[in-house]
Parts: sequence; C-alpha cells; structure tokens
Amino acid sequence: MLLLITKGVLMMSAINETREMDGKLVKLEQLLSNLWSQYVTESPASLEIYNLFSREGETIINDHIALRTFDDERVNIAKLGSFFEELGYQECGEYHFEVKKLYAKHYEHKYDELQPKIFISQLLTKQFSSFVQGAIKSMVDAIPLQKLSSSDLLFSGALWGELDYTVYQQLLAESEYAAWLYVFGFRANHFTLLVNKLQRFNTIELVNQFVKGHGYPLNSSGGEIKGTSAELLEQSSTMANKVPVKFKQGTFEVLNSYYEFAKRYPMHNGKLYQGFIATSADKIFESTDVKPA
Repeated sequence: MLLLITKGVLMMSAINETREMDGKLVKLEQLLSNLWSQYVTESPASLEIYNLFSREGETIINDHIALRTFDDERVNIAKLGSFFEELGYQECGEYHFEVKKLYAKHYEHKYDELQPKIFISQLLTKQFSSFVQGAIKSMVDAIPLQKLSSSDLLFSGALWGELDYTVYQQLLAESEYAAWLYVFGFRANHFTLLVNKLQRFNTIELVNQFVKGHGYPLNSSGGEIKGTSAELLEQSSTMANKVPVKFKQGTFEVLNSYYEFAKRYPMHNGKLYQGFIATSADKIFESTDVKPA
C-alpha cells in the first residue's frame, strides 16, 4: 500500500511539473509573439525578408532575439533576464564591449533548444557624461512602477513621454546605443534567422546574395560576414531601416531595426556552438549606426 501511495505521489508530482512547464511554454510563446509582432510592425523590411525566404519554401527558425537596456538596476540585464528565467531560460554567457561601453549576457532555454536565445546588452552609463547619466535616470524614473514588475516592459517602447530632438542629438553625439534606446525604448532590437535550418540557402554567402539581390543593403562594417567557421559562428545583417519619429520639434527620420542572419558550426563534441563572438557582435551593433560604417 505504501508503495502504491509513493508511486501515486510521484505521478501527481510529474503531472503537476508537466502542467507547470506547459503553462510556462504558453506564456513564453505569447511573450515572443508580442516581441515579434512589434518588431515586424516597426521594421516592415524584416518581415518582407522573412516572407521572401518563406516563399522559397524555407522554414524560418529564430536563432536569437536581441534586447537593449541600461545598467540601472530597475531595468538592467538581471531585471530583463529575470522575466525569461521565470519562463525556463538560464544565463549562459557574458560579453564585454569596451569601445561602445556595453556589457551583455545571453540566455538559453533549459529544455527546448528550438526556443530562441535571448541576447541582452546594457549601456554602462557611468562611463558617459553627466548629461547622458542624467537623461537616462530621468527616462527610467518616468517608467510606471507597474511596468517595472511585468514582462510587458519588454515590448513597452519609450515610456518617458514626449521625445525631444535636441536630447536625441546630444545622446547620439556620445552613444548611438543610448540615442536608439531614447527613441525606441524597450522592444526587440532585432531577430535573427538561423541559416542552419534553411535548405536551399544553407550558407551565409547564399543568404547574403539572396537578400542583396532583392535590394536590401547589408551592414559592411568589418566585412559583410562577421566571424568565421573557425570561430564557430558567422553572422551578417541588413542595415536598419529609417522610420519617421515624432519629436516635439517635428517629425524626423531615425534608423530603427534590422534583420540578422547566423550560421553556427559544430564544436568538438558535435553540438552546435551556441555562444556569441564579441568582436562580431560589436560590428553587428553598427547596423543601427547613423554614421558611415
């Protein structure tokens, strides 16, 4: 009888754990769907490229999603990452970008390798002028408290009210990254097509040729292909598209988001490398750079 009770308890525990995992998966899919919907609405060129590959019969798998934020503890990597950790992700790698004054981490899903990796970077605000530090503090101070405790924050955009073009230009003079965040706030900076899952376009070169052939310019900073097979990761990306943004002084065009492509290579154990190359990511950041590459 004791054995039967023990087995029953274990079965119920397994059922409850499965239900919990299923519930988290549903929430995760909704979160990723919200991020994707906002991304393609504000970056229609990325959706056009996605559809071009789909019309060629390709199944599109997202390698990773990139998010940008500040190092303020109310919105930093740990804070944004916690929303994904609650849904089955775990921290897996960290990266330093000394020139751009950024720090980043990436997260992977514990149980489902087909879920996209999450790459979160943050601006190291203390390394900038008092103007930049003050502007960022004012931005974060303006975020409603209820947003700070909800995963909705991840796709809430700029929560600090009317935008000032003078502030944007001053931020841009010191950091394209800070200026981009001021205008667009919390949202996916880019999604990434996993080249390994494509059938006809199974090299980064073929992907680049296809994308350029349809009129979409690529980021050429450091070369169109960032990384090598020896480094186990090759990446490329389109240049960000210009979108009209309303400031209090009027409407101005600002570079928004871009689409990235990644080809991963196997490690010695046969498994695909899942990390990132800091020098390559550094150049990918320049896809939203308003200055010539």
